[in-house]
Amino acid sequence: MAVHAHPDDESSKGAATTARYAAEGVDVLVVSCTGGERGDVLNPSYGPLEGGLEVIRAVREKEMAAAAAALGVRHHWLGFVDSGLPEGDPLPPLPEGCFGLLPLEEASAPLVELVREFRPHVITTYDPSGGYPHPDHIMCHRVSAEAYHAAGDPERYRDRGEPWTPLKLYYNHGFSLSRMRAVHEAIIEAGRESPFGEWIDSRQAREVPEREVTTRIEVADYFDQRDDALRAHATQIDPDGFFFAVPREVEVARWSTEEYELADSRVPTELPEDDLFAGIREIV
Repeated sequence: MAVHAHPDDESSKGAATTARYAAEGVDVLVVSCTGGERGDVLNPSYGPLEGGLEVIRAVREKEMAAAAAALGVRHHWLGFVDSGLPEGDPLPPLPEGCFGLLPLEEASAPLVELVREFRPHVITTYDPSGGYPHPDHIMCHRVSAEAYHAAGDPERYRDRGEPWTPLKLYYNHGFSLSRMRAVHEAIIEAGRESPFGEWIDSRQAREVPEREVTTRIEVADYFDQRDDALRAHATQIDPDGFFFAVPREVEVARWSTEEYELADSRVPTELPEDDLFAGIREIV
């Protein structure tokens, strides 16, 4: 089970991993906590999208369905409303009723129920920072951690199905500085222009901490599916933009894995890992 904040996050964070496991016969469920209703149109070639939250939600539902089909995974909406990304100084308050403002147990209850119904052995989500300070990403971490720890406890969320205990919890590592630097150097060596120069400098200037990588999944054979899933989110992903600025042959040669941080394991495992199911395959 891969838990994400918005539709499109599943295609930019761990998408090739989900495609690989699905192709290998694993039952993979992607969960979107919100409908992405307050997301801006980020693809300049898409054109204006008129209408309120319901119109945007409907468009993003279709995009998500296409992305899930590209990855070969199942998908489930938790049904919460996008908080938007507040901007300004001081930051404005979040909209009433949005995902980021909900009490933890209210926001976690449907995910606990889904965990108990789907019965995943592995859950992936974001680290406590959310990966970046979007309120929905931070709340996504909180509800995922809550569901992981509570779903197996029969005394908690008693009206939300029969208990099920997941065995491992991972944090996605989507845009690590080490990955960007390695790919940046490879592009420069190839005599091409890198999209990462300014980003690397800005991250270093802000002293963004690098979290530990415990698990690397080889996914070069699934980059095409990941790219198809990204393009499916046409309102969000510019087909001529950042996500496609790295030549695929460079990416395959220099960084052909997706990275994770093992946050908790209820089975013995040895680090580093090359399989999210390390320690699980032997017992199930």
